[in-house]
Amino acid sequence: MARPTRLDNGAVDAFLAQHGGWERAEPGAIAKRYKFPDFPSALAFVVRVGCYAEKQDHHPDVEIGWGRARIAWSTHDAGGVTELDLAAAVATDKLTE
Repeated sequence: MARPTRLDNGAVDAFLAQHGGWERAEPGAIAKRYKFPDFPSALAFVVRVGCYAEKQDHHPDVEIGWGRARIAWSTHDAGGVTELDLAAAVATDKLTE
C-alpha cells in the first residue's frame, strides 16, 4: 500500500479548525492532550490507541501521566501530516467515547 503524501498547511489548518483540541506540534505533527480522572483511565486510553495504531501500522508519539495523555500523529516518511494522520486523529477522539 502506498503511503500518503504530506498535506499542505491549508488542509491541516482546515482540519484543526473543525476538530477541537488538536493543534500543530513540532516537528510536522498534530497533537491533542486528553484528561482523565486517574492514571488507570489514562493508561486504558493509551492502550486503546496502541491497539488502533497496530492495526493501522501507523504509530503515534504518546506521553502519559497521572490523569493525562498526549497523542501526536505524524507520518515521518512523508515529512509531516498526511491524510493518514487526520484519520488517526478522528479515530483517537472516538476512542474516548
